[in-house]
Amino acid sequence: MTSTASNDHPVPPSGTADGDGPAEAFRGEASDRDEAPQFVLPLVVRMERADPPARTDALETAARAVLVLLSDERATGDGEWAAAVRDWQDARIRKVVRRARGAEWRRAQALPGITVTGERAEVRVFPPVPLNGWPKELARLQVSGTELDDPRPAAAPDPDRPVLWLNPGLKMSAGKAMAQTGHGAQLAWWELSEAERTAWREAGFPLSVRVAETTAWRRLTHSGLPVVRDAGFTEIAPGKTVVAEGGSRYCPLPGGRP
Repeated sequence: MTSTASNDHPVPPSGTADGDGPAEAFRGEASDRDEAPQFVLPLVVRMERADPPARTDALETAARAVLVLLSDERATGDGEWAAAVRDWQDARIRKVVRRARGAEWRRAQALPGITVTGERAEVRVFPPVPLNGWPKELARLQVSGTELDDPRPAAAPDPDRPVLWLNPGLKMSAGKAMAQTGHGAQLAWWELSEAERTAWREAGFPLSVRVAETTAWRRLTHSGLPVVRDAGFTEIAPGKTVVAEGGSRYCPLPGGRP
């Protein structure tokens, strides 16, 4: 299955109390959130035919794009996107990644949103839209076909940076994995204090995305760190996909580092 549309329901870190906080939207079981109007966070990755980005670069850039939107003044308080963000977070937290090139990318750039760049990757994130109410410029973009590779093995992650660890037992398209790392970054963001969020934002949201070693995956998923659990609607069976681990300097997630 090639679709990368994400109807995933990440879960809060173990030990998080039940309540009305936004992490409740990431639980997999049915809740009142399923009865609310459903919204989706659109992300568009630029994929020019002759010069596609590297996979890890695209994943890291997508995760940062989610954080940039969440922290943007237009998405908070009385900002122009704040109501849409609240409606999105009151329902299931959905993210969908589409691809664009050439004129498609230029049309996407003309819509309200934020373009985030990595080493070479470019990802544009847009304020949430109704699940069945996409702008036509985005609705016509393809979800499938986001197959990307890394030209060389990724280096060990910087210990100062948080790491979004991918489940080593899963095979996901780049688009699907971009949605998953976006979920992981969002869970990490929710765990931080305002001072920690400010420090991370002012540093430019440094982070790494890596595939976990098979022997480390169980330890990571039982460490109390935020874990993303996929609902199994697209590409993969239900299960854990990403663990968000804090760095020693940025995004110091509480009580989770093994």
